[in-house]
Amino acid sequence: MSDESRPSPPETSAGTSAETPAGDRPRPRTAAVIPAAGRGVRLGPGAPKALRALGGTPMLIHAVRAMAASRGVSLVVVVAPPDGAGEVKSLLDAHALPERTDFLVVPGGETRQESVRLGLDALPPEYDIVLVHDAARPLVPVDSVDAVIDAVREGAPAVVPAVPLADTVKQVEPAAAPGEPEPVVATPERARLRAVQTPQGFDRATLVRAHGTVTDDVTDDASMVERLGLAVVVVPGHEEAFKVTRPLDLVLAEAVLARRRLNDGF
Repeated sequence: MSDESRPSPPETSAGTSAETPAGDRPRPRTAAVIPAAGRGVRLGPGAPKALRALGGTPMLIHAVRAMAASRGVSLVVVVAPPDGAGEVKSLLDAHALPERTDFLVVPGGETRQESVRLGLDALPPEYDIVLVHDAARPLVPVDSVDAVIDAVREGAPAVVPAVPLADTVKQVEPAAAPGEPEPVVATPERARLRAVQTPQGFDRATLVRAHGTVTDDVTDDASMVERLGLAVVVVPGHEEAFKVTRPLDLVLAEAVLARRRLNDGF
């Protein structure tokens, strides 16, 4: 494994790509960008969040494998901490990853937004669809990844997986000081709300345009596309695609992984 992508899929005897049936138009190629440059302070002191162990394996490796598990993904770009690209390259080299998928490591920036842009800049021109996936969502099932890719292939410029909310949500006026009561100003209709997950999928040109246009700090890439006035659609997410942010999340992730290994040999 190296910084350079592995060769493209071999040609068949008919002269077409092994992934493209003869007579069909080539399917858009998909790359996944995984920003993994954050420190993850809410998990406490220690290694960056993406490098924390889950079932004895760094969360980043689980996230990379989750993207590579989709046959639609042929390149995974990991955006490492600015001074940690070498460490991340060694990490990928030390773990078994699918041979049919190419892997690339690039240094990231000071913000998630900048890191995603740097990952985009590193993509070869032949990739038309881009997934952006949180390294802190290590257990996303392959069906969710495939559903996002399919929706972009069908013409959606931006796609997000999401799940319904179990809790009632309150909109509040922020407290004047930490710990003070916060007045409730509204109760949004829960049936119309969704908790958004990753990977989020995009037509590449749309995502590049969004990163070149939107300079405000946003919490996800789909929000940037919304700022352009373009449609973002939702596909069903999965309860196991939760984000590992706090110590309790790590405990739950360990339990999910243990159940998978028991039931599926994963």
